[in-house]
Amino acid sequence: MAVKWWHRLKIYQVYPKSFKDSNQDGAGDIEGIINKIDYFEKLGINMIWLNPIYMSPQIDNGYDVADYYRIDPSFGTMADVERLLSEAHAHGIKVIFDFVVNHTSDQHPWFQEAITDLNSPYRDFYVFKAGKENGTLPPNNWQSFFGGSTWEKEPNGDLYYFHLFDKHMPDLNWANPDVRYEMTKIAKFWLAKGLDGFRVDAFIHIDKTAGYPDLDYLAPGEIGIAEEHYSNKPRVNQYMKEWRDAIREDYPDAFVIGEASSAHPGLANWYCDPDYGGCDAVITFRYFFERGEMKDHRLDWGFQEGEWDIEGFKHAMVEWQNAMAENGGPVLYLSNHDMARALTRFGTTNTANRSQCAKMLGAAMYLQKGIPLIYYGEEIGMQNLQFDSISDFPAADVHSFVARSHELGYADWKIISNLNQTHKLAARGLMQWTDEAPNVGFTSANQSTWIKANAENGFNVADQLKEEESIFYFYQKLLDLKKENLFLYGYWELVASETETYVYERRWDNERAFVLCNLSGQNKDVYVEVSPSWEIVIENDNNTVKNGKVSLAPYGVIVLKNR
Repeated sequence: MAVKWWHRLKIYQVYPKSFKDSNQDGAGDIEGIINKIDYFEKLGINMIWLNPIYMSPQIDNGYDVADYYRIDPSFGTMADVERLLSEAHAHGIKVIFDFVVNHTSDQHPWFQEAITDLNSPYRDFYVFKAGKENGTLPPNNWQSFFGGSTWEKEPNGDLYYFHLFDKHMPDLNWANPDVRYEMTKIAKFWLAKGLDGFRVDAFIHIDKTAGYPDLDYLAPGEIGIAEEHYSNKPRVNQYMKEWRDAIREDYPDAFVIGEASSAHPGLANWYCDPDYGGCDAVITFRYFFERGEMKDHRLDWGFQEGEWDIEGFKHAMVEWQNAMAENGGPVLYLSNHDMARALTRFGTTNTANRSQCAKMLGAAMYLQKGIPLIYYGEEIGMQNLQFDSISDFPAADVHSFVARSHELGYADWKIISNLNQTHKLAARGLMQWTDEAPNVGFTSANQSTWIKANAENGFNVADQLKEEESIFYFYQKLLDLKKENLFLYGYWELVASETETYVYERRWDNERAFVLCNLSGQNKDVYVEVSPSWEIVIENDNNTVKNGKVSLAPYGVIVLKNR
């Protein structure tokens, strides 16, 4: 395996809007992040990733960019960004931004000129096509990820423009070399400011099937998700490699981590190949699966509560660990801004076992081979928000699920319960700096905020820092262990055990370690070949080891290492 500097990264995802409000307007900002640089350093983080802070109408929480060269005033100024970079670097922390490459906002100057001047060269920055039936129907039957057709009639002409996401987010035409040039120019602008790289959003969609053909298996009038035509197409890696190579001509250490939500291990290897790949690492959404027994097959599975498919998780980890071993391992995460928090969905938020479970999940995931990517608040045991009304959720996201649930006779309380358990908005609550209701130290107590918070005794930064055995300090120890070659580069192997336990071994030269995890709320015994000389390097509460028998408490974890 070729050793790369980024194999030693320990990344922390900051959702800026929810992290810290410095100017008391109810939304997080860059100054608030600057004020918490010491916090990142104390935890042991060496890179932070910020979700979009560019100028945006905020149709999709900043992923609809109106100007890549300007900071949205709601977050601060360019001077604030420059100070953030300076302060972070002074503390040994690198900074990456989200880089939205598949689409822009419809308010971006390129698109505004494209729809205002039908002869503008910016027309070819996007995808415009004639409709069917003399323009009365969209060009094809593809469905947007946000619902409805992928096509919208342009306001000043007769054609339709393509949008894979919201209609206010038209897709860029990466087949046009001028688009690729402009996206390179933007990236170099930020790297010149001192940025250390990018988390590249939705890059797997930048190539589409030529001609935009219909899905031939749909009935007339139907539309459908057409991933085979707009996900992981052959030119994706070509475009990404061209873009990355271009920015590395001037910035050879620029780090590129791509969001490849639907990528399987083979695709991830392709995207990260050192010779022809366009990424250094990728984030897949294919780690966590749910069993179908609790779900109504007439409804969208993604919005229904479900039981963790632990065997499916184990199988996924074996595939990803083996496939990505020569690339330093996969990106390791439990949660992010696009999914419910793992502690809520797959663990327990029961007060008696919550700390125990949070520690176990952290060790289970992050002591594997790969780059840890921690979602803000995970290190203090934050859980999903609990909303009281269906109207608290974005209508565009949940309309179809709610309507169909009502058709099938589901009561509102059950629909809300499903959404609180599964919806990504529930994972974006205010960072819990204190337990002081209602705003938990995020902003002043009397300021209304863009989203609510969980005010919880014990599960906040102030309380966690006072308690030596807290989740925070457990995470700090985990990240410290990730400095060791054993947990950084060591061989990974799953150890056979019963379904509700997760056991793996790490090996490096003469060093060995077993990571033993109980994923259930019951006591579990696991047997491993260790001698009395093996030491416990980290554990949570109430576990015992005797003659190779490891008795794990509910949600217990223990890491044994040879001396």
